[in-house]
Amino acid sequence: MRIRAGGEADIDAIMAMADEAVEWMVSRGNTEQWGTQLWSRMPTRLASVTNMVKEADTWIAELDGEPVGVMVTADKPVPQVNPIDEPEVYVWLLLTSRRHAGKKIGTQLLDKAVSIARAKGVSLLRVDCFAGGDGDLIRYYERHGFVKSHTYKSIFDWPGQVLSRRI
Repeated sequence: MRIRAGGEADIDAIMAMADEAVEWMVSRGNTEQWGTQLWSRMPTRLASVTNMVKEADTWIAELDGEPVGVMVTADKPVPQVNPIDEPEVYVWLLLTSRRHAGKKIGTQLLDKAVSIARAKGVSLLRVDCFAGGDGDLIRYYERHGFVKSHTYKSIFDWPGQVLSRRI
């Protein structure tokens, strides 16, 4: 797997991975997190992804030249999360292709986030995620060294959990 810098040319691939994720979540009965409508059919989601890619650093994971994961990082949190008085690398988006589940794509992207933080001399990595459902997403981040810090209400009106990792 290769991780490369991404950009606006990757927006279609990011939207396709998001559509895969929505279909997968709906098939598991999770309609709270991202609803039931495909991102590619929602102009607001396209605008959100486009803004993220323009405002922050985008990283694309590829297998044999095919985009299979995306991570967007910034030096500040997403708008619905309060900033802190400390330098940080914040993971705005982490998304992997469900067709390649089990290949540790998310793990490798999070490892890239740690490398980015170290290269910047930053000792704090933060991420937020959906705090509803069975808590599986929170446990995913905890398995990667993150600890819960605080909750919030997302712009999509679902419960959010911020997690932090010292590096």
